[in-house]
Formats: sequence, structure tokens, C-alpha cells
Amino acid sequence: MATTGCRAGAPAWVRGATLVDMAYDEQLADRIREILGGEPDLSEKEMFGGLGFMLSRRMAVAANSEGTLMVRIDPSEADALLDGERVRLVEMRGRQMRGWLHVEPEVVAGDRELREMVGRGAAYVRSLLDS
Repeated sequence: MATTGCRAGAPAWVRGATLVDMAYDEQLADRIREILGGEPDLSEKEMFGGLGFMLSRRMAVAANSEGTLMVRIDPSEADALLDGERVRLVEMRGRQMRGWLHVEPEVVAGDRELREMVGRGAAYVRSLLDS
């Protein structure tokens, strides 16, 4: 079976005999769009293997593969939000990023929970723009 276009460890869909990358969860992205739709200066950008939602060119949240969410937060609030399994710090190149949360799909399965997490990311980015 061909593996053209697939990175090691990346989730993939099988179409015919070729594996194709699934960069981000499109349903999650649609749910985020619905929440952030009225935000001024909202844009989207594919990055970090997902789809980032930017407010004034600063990423607030991202829809990643397999329904995971990446949320930008005030680093001083990180410890209060972590549970070590379903909500943990984003890790890039072996380094934990204190201002970013990796949130598993079951945490944001409900609309209220997703609104809360997306709202946190948007509020933190707005606070950066105000300062």
C-alpha cells in the first residue's frame, strides 16, 4: 500500500490504495467558526498540523487532528486548568509550552465546554492586544 504524503504518526484516511493526511478535524473547525464568527479581524491559517484561528494575527485556538483542541491561555493559569491526561500542556520538540493547552475531544464534546475553552483563548489574545 502506498503511503504517499503521510508523515510518521499523523492520522490518515485510506482512499483507494493511498493514505492521505487528515490535517485537522473539520467538524471541530466548523464548531469553532460558529463560536468565533462575530470576532473582528478573525482569520484562519493552517499551521502545526492543524487549523489555527487567529484574532488580529495572533492564534487563539486551533483545531487539530482527531478532534483535539489547542488553546492559548495566560501561562499563570496553566496549573489550575491541567489534569495531566485530558487537558495538558502542549509539547513541541520535547518542550512544554506553558501558554498553550492540548485538550482532548471528550473535554469539548459539548457546546458549552467548547465555548468555554474557545472563549478562554479569545479572551487571552484580546488581553494581549489591549496591552
